[in-house]
Amino acid sequence: MEAKGLTPILNVSDIAATVAWFEKWGWNKLWDWGTPPTFGAVGSGKETRIFLCQGAQGGRGRGPNTTTFQRDGDEAGDQGVWMSVWVDDVDAMHKHCVAAGLEITFPPTNMPWNVREMHLRHPDGHVFRVGRGIEQKSSTVSKIKAHVKKITERKAPGSKGKSSKRKS
Repeated sequence: MEAKGLTPILNVSDIAATVAWFEKWGWNKLWDWGTPPTFGAVGSGKETRIFLCQGAQGGRGRGPNTTTFQRDGDEAGDQGVWMSVWVDDVDAMHKHCVAAGLEITFPPTNMPWNVREMHLRHPDGHVFRVGRGIEQKSSTVSKIKAHVKKITERKAPGSKGKSSKRKS
């Protein structure tokens, strides 16, 4: 068996309010179904989709906790779904979410598993771990050394930037 895709379904208390929440985050409404709508979808980019179901298909529930990953056990307070969302720039996303008035429960932090992440909480208790992988320092140092070696091999001493290799 080979899966061709995966679309999570979030149990939400209000489809329209949830779509508006995702739009503040930069996502788009894709479609909704019913009058009034009780099922719908939001998306980001070409591939990322989340279905929304009002009052069914999974759990939801905001806990009494105001943070995640900051106090012992606070990550267990919410009854909603936790998801990882991968982005290019966690800090830029953090600024965007703060400006949009969205609830951040964990600020951008470099985690020991080499991911920089922040947590964003939906009003129904769903938590989004917004992250980006980070390179280990040894890997970065190795890349810098390889780049410097490559540059120094191309330039002869005193050549003022001209290549030391002669054309035949």
